[in-house]
Amino acid sequence: MDLDSDEEIDPITMIFPADGGDGEETQAVCDQDHRHYIKSIDSTVVIRQLPSRGLSFQLWPAATTLVTLLDDHRLNPSSNTRLSALLSPSNRNGPPRILELGSGTGLAGIVAAATLGAYVTVTDLPHVIPNLQFNVEANAGLVKSGSVLAAPLRWGEAEDMEKLGREYDVVLASDVVYHDHLYEPLLESLSYLLGGDGRSAFVMAHLRRWKKEAAFFKRARKLFNVEILFQEAPADGSRVGVVVYGFIGKQHTTSEI
Repeated sequence: MDLDSDEEIDPITMIFPADGGDGEETQAVCDQDHRHYIKSIDSTVVIRQLPSRGLSFQLWPAATTLVTLLDDHRLNPSSNTRLSALLSPSNRNGPPRILELGSGTGLAGIVAAATLGAYVTVTDLPHVIPNLQFNVEANAGLVKSGSVLAAPLRWGEAEDMEKLGREYDVVLASDVVYHDHLYEPLLESLSYLLGGDGRSAFVMAHLRRWKKEAAFFKRARKLFNVEILFQEAPADGSRVGVVVYGFIGKQHTTSEI
């Protein structure tokens, strides 16, 4: 993946299909609930999207890729041994404790709870929480063990981070490297969350859009060991595919997680 390419990708066209020009067809499609079948639990997650309220209220491509990997992990944990090592840390006693950053509609966090039997905390900005909570409650029947809790988290805000604590085995996120003014607050939050016993891991699904994203990864590699866990082939008409990264503290290796 060439992070230094001068070509940038319009994120809006990657989320919304082209319409006839007046936007009505696109809006009608996006206003529908999103249904995602999870083979490993033979169930369908139903997600309410509210695109008129902003980018946090709709699904982005990397979230569905992460969900597919979680489903595959439940079906066959050995299909991606590096990812499995992070999702199922050897030091864990009982179900994994997961925090999702920038959860948006909550799809990935809900599926993590349903497929891993995990105790998941899904987080986003305060104004996003009501719709996030709606989706958590709408899919509560799919979580047979574990749980899903929605909580506000403003990246880099010490008060929010301290309320949530840092007792997590895994931190998840998808499509969170977007606005460059949020790179540092995101890294501050990651440093806090992964700085407890030093054995937590961050799994991030990311679809590259801007050349400036290279600055985030350059800074992240100074703080963490960053590796590619999975690379998806580009979809039809796209130049890049979703990449899933694993971040761990520099004092540990994947085999120690």
